[in-house]
Amino acid sequence: MDAGEFNQKVDETLAAIEDALEDSDADLDWDTVGGILTIECSDGSQVIINRQAPSRQIWVAARAGGFHFDYHPAEDCWKQGDEELFSLIGRCLSEQSGETVKLG
Repeated sequence: MDAGEFNQKVDETLAAIEDALEDSDADLDWDTVGGILTIECSDGSQVIINRQAPSRQIWVAARAGGFHFDYHPAEDCWKQGDEELFSLIGRCLSEQSGETVKLG
């Protein structure tokens, strides 16, 4: 995947995450600035999602740790090991907020 394709895929993914957050009933606030999506839980804790262009990855920072996701074109999703990006974000937000958060 070249840089242009990577950036387009990340932009689409961040927009899809925001759409999924809007559809969730969780008490969350979020903002995207400079390509970094910051999701804040009601207790003030955050999950931060950003692109890492040199490694062609999406990185997630949460209380549970740091996670690096690669794009898998055959599955059309971002994965770290067996865990898909949306699943991990939902899990981290659920752990941090105390609410059940499912994205997608």
